[in-house]
Amino acid sequence: MNLHPLRLTAAVALCTLLPWTEVGAQEPAADTAEEALYVFEDCNAPNCDFDHFRREITWVNWVRDRQDADVHLLVTAQRTGGGGWHYTLDYLGLRELDGATKSLSYVSDPDDTDTEIREGLTRTITLGLVHFVDTTPVAPRLRVVYEEPKVGLVQREEHDPWNLWVFRVGADGSFDAESQERAYSISGSASADRVSEDLKINFGLRGEYELEEYDELEEGESYTSTSEDYSANLLVVWSLSDHWSAGGRVGANRSTYLNHDLAISGGPTVEFNIFPYNESTRRAITFRYSVEIAAFNYELETVEGETEEVLPRHALLVAAALQQPWGEIFGSVEGIQYLHDLEAHRINTFLNLEYRLFRGFNLDLFGSFSRIKDQFFLSAEGLSDQDILTERRQRETDYRIDVGLGFSYRFGSKFANIVNPRMDIGRGRRHF
Repeated sequence: MNLHPLRLTAAVALCTLLPWTEVGAQEPAADTAEEALYVFEDCNAPNCDFDHFRREITWVNWVRDRQDADVHLLVTAQRTGGGGWHYTLDYLGLRELDGATKSLSYVSDPDDTDTEIREGLTRTITLGLVHFVDTTPVAPRLRVVYEEPKVGLVQREEHDPWNLWVFRVGADGSFDAESQERAYSISGSASADRVSEDLKINFGLRGEYELEEYDELEEGESYTSTSEDYSANLLVVWSLSDHWSAGGRVGANRSTYLNHDLAISGGPTVEFNIFPYNESTRRAITFRYSVEIAAFNYELETVEGETEEVLPRHALLVAAALQQPWGEIFGSVEGIQYLHDLEAHRINTFLNLEYRLFRGFNLDLFGSFSRIKDQFFLSAEGLSDQDILTERRQRETDYRIDVGLGFSYRFGSKFANIVNPRMDIGRGRRHF
């Protein structure tokens, strides 16, 4: 069921289910606490305010562990072409409700505030829970409230003067200083996107300039480091079927770190998704292959004695993303190889895993590894100690690795109905 035409805030009817008991209650009424549905909320998407859900939906028991739940509520989200969010809400029955399922969706407008999105999510969650509550003793205590549409608002097709184009611009700067150190930075970005079912166009510009000054180093010397990074990218993708896409990419960049005075690359790309693209909020396994021509104009002469060159290359990316009741996983393997010299290549791997091993115990794993054999762009001049310490330019290396492992264990009361925000503000949990 797709609720986007309803929008939950537009001119059509809004169905909100409210308990006969006081709306502001923090927990189910005492005489129905044991009869209320046990719900486990599982949402890492933007605007998933669990405190708000518990305050507004007081006629279920919110529990801390999936093993105690009658319903597992799994919420996933992905960006829409216009800059909003498309949420998919999957209700999975457990225990006596095993096998019962329901799926709803909610789409926010790009101009919606966090509060409006949060309210839309709350209404959608409420509608889905009714499917599981209607046979419980709590059902007679619920009522349906109909909100009349605003006068003059009628569901209709409207002319879009922008023809689906969305533009964004942004800029920021910073200044940090101590008595013998100063750092300046300024960055900006701009983008133009058009996304439809058949065609997707993304164009982006980004630039960053940094300056660092250090006084009274060895023998009273001073050191100044500058770093520049500018890029432009264009991606065009056509939807061929539920599983196939084809398109092309063109990019240009200037980077002090990579010794690129100017680098331009581009070529065709094809992608296959094992699962239909409309299931991508929950699962996706994709294979993407591209062939490109890359032209480099180097800022400094390279270790191979080049100041400019044109090289062919190809790349294969395999990526998987799954969000399931047991947790979520994202992983990818990418290989890039230059055809003028098959030894010049790079392999990037990435893995992020969150897994529920058993009641209250979650395992978190993060890792990335890169095999680097394509540093033909390095400057022949080598790097000074200051260049290495400030990371002004990339250093020669054969690999890069980043690994993290953690776990969390929660035990105690299975209920999570109570909301008490006292002294939370300023501790990183809430921001104004």
